[in-house]
Amino acid sequence: MFTGLRLGLHALFAALVSLVAVRTLLNESPNTALTLTLTALLALGYCAGIVMAKFAPHTRNLTSARLWLLGLTFIWFGLVWFAPDAAYLAFPLFFLYLHLFGRWWGITGVAVTALLAVAALGFHNGFDIGGVAGPLIGAAVAVLVGLGYESLVHESQARESLMTELLATERELAATQHESGVLAERARLSREIHDTIAQGLSGIQMLLHAAERADPDGSGIEHVRLARETAASTLSEARRFINELTPVALETDGLAGALRRLATTGWIPESLTVSIMTNDCSGVPMHVQTAILRIAQGALANVVQHAQASEATITVTAGPESVTVQIRDDGRGFDPDAIGDSYAGSSHVSFGLAATRERVEQLNGTLEIASQFGSGTTLTIELPLTTATEEA
Repeated sequence: MFTGLRLGLHALFAALVSLVAVRTLLNESPNTALTLTLTALLALGYCAGIVMAKFAPHTRNLTSARLWLLGLTFIWFGLVWFAPDAAYLAFPLFFLYLHLFGRWWGITGVAVTALLAVAALGFHNGFDIGGVAGPLIGAAVAVLVGLGYESLVHESQARESLMTELLATERELAATQHESGVLAERARLSREIHDTIAQGLSGIQMLLHAAERADPDGSGIEHVRLARETAASTLSEARRFINELTPVALETDGLAGALRRLATTGWIPESLTVSIMTNDCSGVPMHVQTAILRIAQGALANVVQHAQASEATITVTAGPESVTVQIRDDGRGFDPDAIGDSYAGSSHVSFGLAATRERVEQLNGTLEIASQFGSGTTLTIELPLTTATEEA
């Protein structure tokens, strides 16, 4: 659209310059040569500006563009005193003033140029309604069109900025979801190794140790002892794998530090303030801490994408027998009964909430959702520690 407007302006200027040249040739006068010379200079100056702007962008700046326009105006002002038809060339100049000098200085330039056109027409033809109203109406139309063009430019820039921001946020969320998936898989593998290989090796070691104590002088005692030591060594390796699969943030910063780091990651928008409140969680098993971190990550992703909230709070309270996690936001909320598994007003099933429920159920915990339109959403998760400690 903007390209079409520029081409239309160029075409209008070319048509008006051609009209002045033809009229000058048809109406010969002592000033014909001077008029044609000024017409040619005006056309060449205008074309020079187009060429410089298109093919030499490194030389293009606002100051040089304004000087170029003032030069065109000076040539036009000389031409209009010899050829009254050149007064209508002020119309394309109006748009250039509005474009290069801004709103108020541009309107001032349009007004001055319109008055000069009126004076030139009055000097040649006498002052009449047509000679006065024509340039003034043209100036008014140019101002209105120019302001509309300016509004379209600003809207286009705002849309482009918004699209850039949305694309950046989408990329950040995709990277975060990918990381979350990788870490969730690592946590799953850690639990699987702990619940199968590690537990099996621990049982084998205990049985071999019992056999060694029952018959310490038996003929196969050396093989039993070697098998027990091999099981112990393999169990140690399995536990090392489990520790390596644990999220690094939990190992270095603990659960509270990992949650605070999550609250300040780049995909959290500046419009959302995330607060973290925890007590001493050092007694919470590592796989439960990992689950809490993943639950908080998924809940914050839903808040960012759907809730339109300005504040969110994550509270973790560890007790002797259970740990309670509460995630609250002040977003637009939703009706849990009407939507089912969708979260924060989404019209589709929330896979994040489904994953949270599955994770909570795997740890024999409970999940409660409290939400209503306009009052935000609160997720309350309670995970038992007794079973977790026994399994660990």
